[in-house]
Amino acid sequence: MTKFLLWCVLLVLCWPLALLALVLYPIVWLLLLPFRLVGIAVGGVLELFGAILRLPARVLRGPRAV
Repeated sequence: MTKFLLWCVLLVLCWPLALLALVLYPIVWLLLLPFRLVGIAVGGVLELFGAILRLPARVLRGPRAV
């Protein structure tokens, strides 16, 4: 909602720039999509390594009473 309100303000102040932003937003989103996917994959790998490193401590701690 905030982005839409900011875009409306931009539309009132400078409509050519607002229309350019409206046209370029999907293109920029598509260009940045691979970087987002790589970020998700790298985050998953780091979580896996962290879980592997913490596994011995969790095994030695034993089961917890609920």
